[in-house]
Parts: sequence; structure tokens; C-alpha cells
Amino acid sequence: MTPSALPPAAPSGPTLFANARLLDPASGRDEHGGCLVNDGLIVALGADVTAANAPPDTVVVDCQGNCLFPGLIDMCATIGEPGAAHKETLVSIGDAAAASGITTIVSTPDTEPVVDDMALVQYIQQRAELMSAVRVRPMAAITKNLNGEQMTELGLLAEAGAVAFTDATRAVADATVMRRALSYASAKGLLIVQHPEEPSLAEEGCMNEGEVSTRLGLKGIPAAAEVIMIERDIRLVELTGGRYHVAQISTGAAVDAVRRAKARGLPITAGVAPHHFALNETAVGEYRTFAKTSPPLRTEDDRLAVVEGIADGTIDVIVSAHVPQGVESKRLPFAQAAPGIAGLETMLPLALELVHNGHISLLDLLRTMTARPAELLGLPGGRLIKEAPADLALMDLDAPWQVDASRFRAKSKNTPYDDRPVQGQVLRTMVAGVTVFDAHAQAEAAE
Repeated sequence: MTPSALPPAAPSGPTLFANARLLDPASGRDEHGGCLVNDGLIVALGADVTAANAPPDTVVVDCQGNCLFPGLIDMCATIGEPGAAHKETLVSIGDAAAASGITTIVSTPDTEPVVDDMALVQYIQQRAELMSAVRVRPMAAITKNLNGEQMTELGLLAEAGAVAFTDATRAVADATVMRRALSYASAKGLLIVQHPEEPSLAEEGCMNEGEVSTRLGLKGIPAAAEVIMIERDIRLVELTGGRYHVAQISTGAAVDAVRRAKARGLPITAGVAPHHFALNETAVGEYRTFAKTSPPLRTEDDRLAVVEGIADGTIDVIVSAHVPQGVESKRLPFAQAAPGIAGLETMLPLALELVHNGHISLLDLLRTMTARPAELLGLPGGRLIKEAPADLALMDLDAPWQVDASRFRAKSKNTPYDDRPVQGQVLRTMVAGVTVFDAHAQAEAAE
């Protein structure tokens, strides 16, 4: 049994990460040196920060030249609580995140009940502080009960702690409702996050529309459903000036639409899940429900366009898109099975494939999971600089390993990546100056 991580405690004293490759994607820092942490903050870093000049009683961690960088910020994950603790809990999701170098999870509002009032925003934050090894910051719903009709009290929800607004995997289809949300968001500086799928075109579809869906006899979702919704919303952004984020982009046409909108200076950003650059529609194989996602896996041309969009900065953030599902919801005919992948523990190694394959630099990749989500959401983390929160991850960039779903710390194991060889292993994770994951200590405890 894998030992559980614990919620962050009060920092116990100074810790020095010595002999590290220091990476700060926001500033471009990439140098050999040390990082001194105390009272939950980074207090010194650089080539001259060594064990020789550390304060008394400092705990020294010899990083052996491995990469030290800001803890990852996962901008889209389903937490399970409240209402679906059989799929995931704040304890299990915190453990999974900590072991994956993720120090902040941004949760979606599609819980039971829906996060559409102040009390639920506060409940998630307070319960996470008690139960989760990592920080949890909730997004709240754009519309009441995610029904796409009545807008929630966005301003009050933001005051309660909501960092952004989304109807999760339901697109806000009513253009008037979306216009109102973007107008209000513009006035308050809030971020609206849209699921890019025109519902009437996607209705009853369960995978990408094309040759593979025809061969399998499954109703498809056309790529046009994504770009139509995004292009409509681009017009609404022009009309309102509201900040707009595409939750998970999956098609080449949508990447092009976002690229053009950015070139015109519109406040539009986009995210992507690893399965949309690591897999294509052929992963469905013979009705493999673990490869059923929303948006669906697309063509190889779309996958390559997404990779290009990450490389050139059109796509701003990489998210886990963690959607835990129990065995009973996946062990069904493909059309009836629930969509979603347990993505926390594979987000970083799959993203690192882009580095190992030469598509993007390590700093640029890490920026999509640290500094950029912090900027979009107004969070204090995502930087490796003095006085920043000591939310850190230490990683062996080249360590080879194999995905093994049975060893996931997440409660749900719904992954299409079982047995996939990957490179890049998290060695230690720190939140607010407290170590919440230590690979060496956990390996010893498991023996």
C-alpha cells in the first residue's frame, strides 16, 4: 500500500535544496545552484546559495543536479468531493498531485451539488486545507446548476475565492448568456472558461466524427463543433472585452482560430490536455472506453496541430483534465460509457515527451504549467524567485519508468496509458515550505 501524503503543516525550519538545476520559466532562469526555503517562502537562490553559507539547523537536500522548479498548477481537475467520493476524495487527489509535482489544483464546479454559491466555494477551500496535501482553488459555475440559463453571482463567488468561472464539460450555448457573463467578467477582471463544443452538433456523439467512427459504427462529433463555438465566442469577446479561456482545445481549426484572435490582440487564451497531444482517435481501438474523452480524441493531423500550437505559444497552459471514473461507469458499451481520463499522475511525464522529442524547450514547457496558469488566475505561485511561496518540485528529467495504473495514488484508475514508457520522475514536492512527497522516503516505507 502506498503511504498517503499529509496536508501541509507549519514549516519546521529552513530547508536548502543544494546542487540543483534551478528553473524559473517566468524569468528564463536556468542555472546550477541552491534554493533556501524558510517560513513557507523562498528566501535565497542562486549559484552562491550553498550548504557552506546556510543558516544553522538547515535541512540540506542534495539535488544531485536534478531540476528544481515551481510546483505545477493544474488549471483543470475534477476533485470528486462533494458528491462523488467513491470516484475521488480530497485526500486521494492531494496524494496523487503531490507525487506528480503538482502543488495547486484548480477544481471544476461539476460536483454534487454544483459549485454555484459562496458557501460551496468556501466549503471546498476549507475542507481542502484540512484534507489535501496540496492547495485546491475552486472554479465556480457560470450558470446556476450548469443549466446554461441563469447566470450565477460571479462577483460574490469571486469574493468567496473562486479563481475563474466555467460550466465544466457543458458549453454555455446561449449566446446572450455568454455575452452577459463576458460583459460582467470584463468589468470585474474575471476569467470565463468555456468548454468548446457546440451542443447541438455534438449531441449523442461519443468520439471524433470520421473514418474511425464510421468503421466502429459510433456516432461522431465533428471537429466543426469545436471551432464554431470558439469563433462565436471570439465575436462576443470583441463585443464585451471579457477575458476568455478555451478549456481544452483539440482540433487544428480551433488552434488556428485562437492564433488569429491572439494576433488581433484579443484577451483569449487556451488550454490543452495531454491526451490531445499524446493520443489520436485510433487509441479508441476496438471500443476502448478509457480512451473516451470530452472533447474526443481527434485525427493525427489535429494532434500535430495541437503540438505546434503548444510550441508556438498559441496554447497557453497544459492541464491534467483529471476526470476520475469508477469501473462501473467505464465498463459499459462505448456510447454509454462516461468520458474522462485520470490524468494527474501522467500530466508531467506526457508533457515531457514534447521536450524529449525536441518540440519545445524545458523552460517553455514548464511555463505552461507554472507561470502561465498563475498569471491567468491571479495566483501567487508559479515562480522560482525570492519571496515567492515555497511550492516546489524536484525532478529527474531523464529517469525512465512505465505507467502502472495499479500504483496510481488517485482513487480512480481510468487511464489509456497503462504500460506506456515515459521519462521524467518527480523526486520531491514541497507546499508552503513543507515536504508533502518524497520518493525516496515513500520507497523505503513501502518496503
